[in-house]
Amino acid sequence: MKSKNFSDVYYQPGENPVFCFRSGLAVYEEGLMNGALVGLGYNSAGYPLNVLTNCPSRIDYRRFGEPYAFNLTVNGCCLDFCQKLVGFDEIKEEDGLHTVLTLDSEIMPVRIRVHTLLDGTQMFTRWLEIENLSDLPANISRLCPFAGGIESMDLRRMMHNGEDISDFYSTGYVDDDEWGFEGMLSWHKLMPDTTSVDIRYNRDRHRHPVFFIRNNVTGDVWFSQIGWSGGCRFTVDYNAQQGRNNTYLAFKAEITGIAPLIILGAGESYTTPEVHIGLVHGGVDDAVNEMHAHIRKSVLNMPEADPSALLVGCGMGAEHDMSVETSKAFIDQFAEMGGEVFIIDAGWQNPPHKEMMWGEYNGFNAPDAERYPNGLKELSDYCHEKGMKFALWVEIERLGKFCPMFSEKPEWRLNNAFGEQSGNLLDMTNPEAAKWAEDELARIIAEYKLDLLRIDFNVNFREHFAMKDTPYGIKECVSLRHYEAVYAMYRRLKKRFPSVIFENCAGGGARTDLGMMKAFNHTWVSDCQRYPRSVFITNGMTMALPPERVDRLFAGMGCHEDGALDAHIRNTMLGHMSLNVVAPAAAFANPKQMEFIKHSVNLYKDFIRPFLPESRIYHHTPDTPKARENGNVIVEVASNNSAKGAVGVFNVSFSGERLVNFTPKGIDISKNYRVCFDNVRKNVELSGASIMQNGISIKLGASLASELVLYEAIP
Repeated sequence: MKSKNFSDVYYQPGENPVFCFRSGLAVYEEGLMNGALVGLGYNSAGYPLNVLTNCPSRIDYRRFGEPYAFNLTVNGCCLDFCQKLVGFDEIKEEDGLHTVLTLDSEIMPVRIRVHTLLDGTQMFTRWLEIENLSDLPANISRLCPFAGGIESMDLRRMMHNGEDISDFYSTGYVDDDEWGFEGMLSWHKLMPDTTSVDIRYNRDRHRHPVFFIRNNVTGDVWFSQIGWSGGCRFTVDYNAQQGRNNTYLAFKAEITGIAPLIILGAGESYTTPEVHIGLVHGGVDDAVNEMHAHIRKSVLNMPEADPSALLVGCGMGAEHDMSVETSKAFIDQFAEMGGEVFIIDAGWQNPPHKEMMWGEYNGFNAPDAERYPNGLKELSDYCHEKGMKFALWVEIERLGKFCPMFSEKPEWRLNNAFGEQSGNLLDMTNPEAAKWAEDELARIIAEYKLDLLRIDFNVNFREHFAMKDTPYGIKECVSLRHYEAVYAMYRRLKKRFPSVIFENCAGGGARTDLGMMKAFNHTWVSDCQRYPRSVFITNGMTMALPPERVDRLFAGMGCHEDGALDAHIRNTMLGHMSLNVVAPAAAFANPKQMEFIKHSVNLYKDFIRPFLPESRIYHHTPDTPKARENGNVIVEVASNNSAKGAVGVFNVSFSGERLVNFTPKGIDISKNYRVCFDNVRKNVELSGASIMQNGISIKLGASLASELVLYEAIP
């Protein structure tokens, strides 16, 4: 069932006030019980937990070791309890309801404002505002913006007593944290005990902060994202024992790093990163689409960062000689393919024959005069003559060792916990360094008349957690203040240059979180395009982010080395399409290859792209290990009104020909459809009811091949 556009807070005052948050059909309650704000449970069918006034169905928070709705430690003192209610405010907004619960700690002079945003989807946003009310510094060493009990189950009531308790819950998250394995989302049995998943802190950068919990008994699915580019952690505490009648499940979304995370001066306030959490009764697709609805409406909603243009990007970088002549040849090739934006990638600052040393020249931010004797305007003008827009890659947050500022401004680079100076990370908490970065980006956009700016970030994850001196005689972890400055810079620039498309990249998909993405139109999710791994990346990352935000590349970066031509390009057609070259500058493009590329690009532009920004997406194979074992990845995008849809079916096995039957999930059984099989470019007419009953069968003729099935309702 689709959620209703409804949001409300049912406030129940009293000695132990309760706050019932309702959005769509999702209900979450918390209460200030004896001076501690605690989670009281959820409902996925729209019922307040005291719908029977004298028999409430709230969880018994006393059965949880840490039932608190947030965790905060200041100056070594836990402030999760001994809280005094100051006020509760409801603020009606255009698209929903914003509430602020204000609490004063009775342990320390600290005020905590608990913010909740409800937007009518079945996902809400939670963040804290922490104010130091004292005349002394406040040292924050633990920061968990959202926590508490999720539910308890009475197994006798559920008629599941005696069954294996490890089968009751499953968790879904990105398994791998390394480059080239982004989006490898897998489902795991939840074993009794505490399970934590770390992102960036103690792990590499390439794990998107998304987490699912599925109750296999009741059919409820919780889903959460942390909008943060630094360290964070999801934790689930499953308290259960075989043969015991009750189970207890709790959850935390935490900000991590080296303590102290931040030190607040007298009267200073700090606003935490946002945590997004939702609940549906249904399947994984229901959870994903509800999460995407929330992200589109309330998170990635900066008007200047509207992703709907979905222009087909085409780039060239250090893999080529990057000369003017080669660039023009590739612009011609891209124009023939149907490309709409030409992007000069990493290497444009380097002298000829040193393209692959682009990192060491980072920070020059000017075209090499020997490589571009007439400057970049020659290529910009050539792009516009060919009907394409012009774009440039920049990595502003990192200084290469050949850049003058590297040696002239050593204070612009941070020191790690061992006192070692960063090899390249720009300290955005240094006002001089931050101003230089923002001024440089503004100059680059204006001087080179960019239509698109591609931002990269290639820094070891350990660099995020440098320690920096404060006026209080103690170091703090720089991560929180650093990323506040990074986010603010990009949002200011996006508002200053609203017509320029901002494309996010960080060594591929190392910084795809919702905090970073707010000022960006779309994002690179991986630098690995090698088939079949690239399809698994697309499959997983379009669960975390709406497909129109997800850049995927055809050709280049290993894409061309394995698998069929059709599989390569179809992997890009269910997200934001990007193209690379298919022939060297001096070679004649293969006309048969070019015909298929042009056909596919036109299908993308004319059929898929118009409905993609508001599409629903269905992952027929949502578990990476199972998809690998079964040999298929199937991803479907469909218009909201079930009028159109596209299904990519990918053979990821090495066992040759395969027969696959699947049932499109975006169809309406009351409609009739024209179904196109793109491999043979033939149509059949089928009723939605017959498709639902029998599915669609296709033959994949070889290992690492694909099929694209398009369906359109017949008027």
